[in-house]
Amino acid sequence: MSLAADRPAQPAPARGRPRSEAVERAIIEGVMKLLEDGVPLADLSIERVARTAGVGKATIYRRWSGKEELFVDVLRTAEPPDPELPGTSMRDDLVVLLETLRRRGLASRSSAIMHNVYVQAKCSPRIWAAYEASVIAPRRALALDVLRRGQRDGELRTDIDVELANDMFVGAMLVRTVLRPDAGLPEGLAEEIVDTLIAGLRPVRPPAQ
Repeated sequence: MSLAADRPAQPAPARGRPRSEAVERAIIEGVMKLLEDGVPLADLSIERVARTAGVGKATIYRRWSGKEELFVDVLRTAEPPDPELPGTSMRDDLVVLLETLRRRGLASRSSAIMHNVYVQAKCSPRIWAAYEASVIAPRRALALDVLRRGQRDGELRTDIDVELANDMFVGAMLVRTVLRPDAGLPEGLAEEIVDTLIAGLRPVRPPAQ
């Protein structure tokens, strides 16, 4: 038997996904560069994106059906990733969710490209609707699950409408990040919002006998 036959088989060279991710990253960064240069969304043709990213139009169409779908992924890339919830309590999970919104607000204020991305998206009802369905709605569902778990575990009154409660928690942070651009977003703001609201929403304990 030859020595070659005794050698363990060598793993095949990595293919496909890593290279695909690099290509997708180049395309998304190409869109962000064009936006950073002041190109409006209406002028962002697939051909122009392909030229900026250094790929062919077919490469883009293999990954996205069109400009709207591509731009939704640009929106996802422009913001922080979804957080991993600790799962220790409703309060702790809500703090993590609101802290993500606070950091997103800070990034939007400090990054001209992020601000431009969101402004452009809101100018297109189709893109914003797609973003809301694929990004905002799942995050809202996650927050509602946290609140329902809080009701189950006795951290939140069972007569509370969790949809309304979620709007109260998230809305307080969004007012600071979106409607009051000059308002401060200090560390500890997420904890302050959550603890202030929970104080009025937690079950009332009967006095000890």
